[in-house]
Amino acid sequence: MEEGRRWEEMPTDCLVSIFLRLGLDDLTISVPFVCKSWAQASLDPGCWRVVDFRTLDLMPWSRFCKGFVSRYSLRSFSFSPLMEFVVDRARGSVTELVFPSSSSVSWRDLVYASVKCPGLKRLALPDRLMLEDELRIPELVGGWRSLEELELESKPSSFLALVARIGHDCRRFTRLRVSGLITPEDACVMVNCLPELKCLDLSKSYLTKTELGVIVNGCKSLERLAVKDCLGFEADEEVVSMASNLKVFDHQGSKLLDDYGYETDEPEHQTGIFCW
Repeated sequence: MEEGRRWEEMPTDCLVSIFLRLGLDDLTISVPFVCKSWAQASLDPGCWRVVDFRTLDLMPWSRFCKGFVSRYSLRSFSFSPLMEFVVDRARGSVTELVFPSSSSVSWRDLVYASVKCPGLKRLALPDRLMLEDELRIPELVGGWRSLEELELESKPSSFLALVARIGHDCRRFTRLRVSGLITPEDACVMVNCLPELKCLDLSKSYLTKTELGVIVNGCKSLERLAVKDCLGFEADEEVVSMASNLKVFDHQGSKLLDDYGYETDEPEHQTGIFCW
């Protein structure tokens, strides 16, 4: 009886089609060390188009970090060598880049990504950047002219300048996620600078009915709005009617504040499902 074909003899294009479905952990510390043909196939830039560092446990004592240090003969683990390794493998093909939420990301890492990933369409930035780095985010993000989606764990101090820069440089931009205190100026800049905005997630923000109205009435292309667990407004009949033209309006858990800053006991409306 004839033996079946061995995995290492599979054509490279077939291997690539399999590997592009794998996560970063497999692509970095497992696949390249199986055999020469697998290592060669893992170098295809197509395997590295979607880079999500939040799928990894980046604590120094984790299985992944210990494996990365061991495989590549490093003295200790830090984020920068990992990020440079991954984006270098991609050779400019990264379209989605999700940074870890932790403060382990440096300004140098962000600049490196901006240079090596010029065709980025989706970007999720880390939380708790240094203040001086927050102020420089607009110049960085403005360089990604193909950017369509941006996710911010918290609203940076440079939010107004950032949105204005996106509106000027990123003509395909349609999706934004941010959490924080949404001021009248924030609402106006989103309306005026993001005319093609279709999906907006402001969940866990402080947002009053006034600013909500400015956004809903001013963003003419808006289709999906998530304001889950917000403080500052209750989804009463007026608010629900105001958002009736949206395809999806998810306001579950949003509450008013009383004059003293405490949550009210007014009933909550919990309808709508946001499909980001």
